Amino acid sequence: MSFSRLLAWQPLRVAAFTSLVLLAACGKDEPQQGMAGMKIPVNVVTVQPEATELFSDLPGRIEAIKDAEVRARVNGIVLARNFEQGSLVEEGQLLYTIDPAPYKAARDQAAAELQRAQANAQSAVALAQRYDRLIKENAVSRQDYDTAKAGAAQAQAAIAAAKAALANADINLGYTKVVAPISGRIGKSLVTEGALVSANAATPLAVVQQLDKVYVDITRSTNEMSQLRRAAAQGKFVLAKEGQAKARIRLDDNSFYEPSGRVLFEGVSVDPSTAQVSLRAEFDNPEQILLPGMYVRVVLEQGVAQNALLVPAQAIQYGGDGLASVVVVREGKPINTAVTLGAEKDGRYIVQDGLQPGDQVLVAGFQKLMPGATLQPIPWDPNNPEAEPNTQAAPSQSGEPATQDAKTSE
Repeated sequence: MSFSRLLAWQPLRVAAFTSLVLLAACGKDEPQQGMAGMKIPVNVVTVQPEATELFSDLPGRIEAIKDAEVRARVNGIVLARNFEQGSLVEEGQLLYTIDPAPYKAARDQAAAELQRAQANAQSAVALAQRYDRLIKENAVSRQDYDTAKAGAAQAQAAIAAAKAALANADINLGYTKVVAPISGRIGKSLVTEGALVSANAATPLAVVQQLDKVYVDITRSTNEMSQLRRAAAQGKFVLAKEGQAKARIRLDDNSFYEPSGRVLFEGVSVDPSTAQVSLRAEFDNPEQILLPGMYVRVVLEQGVAQNALLVPAQAIQYGGDGLASVVVVREGKPINTAVTLGAEKDGRYIVQDGLQPGDQVLVAGFQKLMPGATLQPIPWDPNNPEAEPNTQAAPSQSGEPATQDAKTSE
């Protein structure tokens, strides 16, 4: 292409570029000019006071109702284990047999000592009775009489001591048969046949746990407890009665364990290392699904909030500082409002501060918020939370056409 032809095309290229810039500028200004005449439909909920049962999701740990360690109470060699590990055992059932031979010998010796004491007593008593007659006739001295009476009393004391020794020997002999202290499920055996066990060291043999019912020990922060009590003192909240509050266990799959339990008591002292108080709930455990030592989440009934303001979880936004806020629609304008949240229930949060009864809170349509736009509140359907409001902008009250309609007519 020649240099002269390039010069001829240059004015045309400049004119075309200028036209494109003007068109782009017009395109940017058009939505802003028409925005004042638009009403953008958004979904809102109108918050009103309502009585609401409150529950707290707290950590807990399973404890057996009864937990008995089976320990040796005499020294000796274990001759036999008389139960199946992991089976159910009854109170008094034989669990272990410890070599009884030395204790049988001790028992026999104690029995012999008793017989000797009884024989000595017969002689001493007879002598005392004889001296009792002779003293009346002054046939014996008072000293001999007193000695005979003391000998008879000592003989009776020796019999009592021999009986106690025999009873102790019987007890030790009985301890060679180790029985279940309670009914329940027994775990693994901690000793085998041939093991030497000691009464002095109280050698553990096994553990029996009663699991048809279990305790759940729960911890709660003192801050939460104080907030509830302050609300109750102000008449905003009715606390659940101690001993009657319900509790439910949330399992790993987010389902609830059945049946529900009840709270037995709330601790009166605070753990200084954690600043928490302890609670205890009781649950039936007929199928023994809940096992001691298991960590669970417990949904605990707190009471009833008398005039709670609740908003759906999807209406809440969190800033970079972690603080919560909602968008309140007033006179068609969005107002970002900081709120203080309380407990959550069924996908809704109690707003403790920041809202007033009758406020319209934006739930869906956040992406449509634009500067200068007027919002058209549409009630949100909780049965269809994913539904979006009509995306077609509505005409304003003044009758001016919406921007989209103007584009279509053009």
